Amino acid sequence: MELIKRILRVIRANLNSLIGSAEDPEKILEQTVMEMQENLVLLRQGVAQAIATQKRTERQAAAAQSQAEEWHRRAQLSLQQGNETLAREALTKRQAYKELLSALSNQIEQQNNIVARLKKDMRSLELKIAEAKTKKDMYIARARSAEASYRLQEMLGGVSATSSLSAFERMEEKVLQIEAKSEAIAQLSSDDLETQFTSLESNDVDAELAAMKVQVLNQSENTQHNSLLTEENQKTAQQVPKTQDS
Repeated sequence: MELIKRILRVIRANLNSLIGSAEDPEKILEQTVMEMQENLVLLRQGVAQAIATQKRTERQAAAAQSQAEEWHRRAQLSLQQGNETLAREALTKRQAYKELLSALSNQIEQQNNIVARLKKDMRSLELKIAEAKTKKDMYIARARSAEASYRLQEMLGGVSATSSLSAFERMEEKVLQIEAKSEAIAQLSSDDLETQFTSLESNDVDAELAAMKVQVLNQSENTQHNSLLTEENQKTAQQVPKTQDS
């Protein structure tokens, strides 16, 4: 029995050690959601930056388009004035801006794809965060329930049937001892009271005996006194006639 108890204690100690060293599920879930929120903030910043870059590129493309049109107008004006050389230079400038516009247009297309992908990733992350928050609350509740269940089972496991019965037997023995002491005290109190009454009754007997002694003594004295009076009366009665005869 002692060996089994020692084994159970070792098992409980190992379980407590594992639980103490294991990661807290609630903290892990909270940390995970927090990291996802931080990533969402970074992603939103990336989307905002990509959109800002796209807008700037679009403004540059618009400016390049405007410059190309302006140099085309100048080339036409130069030809109208018979200045072919100046018109050629204007067309060269126009061609440079057209090439810049083409490059900027390609950038805008790429940036559009980047922004669209970032927005899609952002919406996907937002959905995942909402789902993670729901699951987090559920898993935290389950983790707390499991922890409470483990603690309860640990507490119940620590109270074996043998120890419970032993505890009840000890309590029963203590109750019996208390009841025995109470009965003994009550018996002693009763005996003391009986002794007091017996003492009182004994005192009454002694007093009655003393009174009877006094009564007997008084009766004896009265008898003696009456006897003496009778004798004296007889003597007196005998003396009276003699006096008359003389």
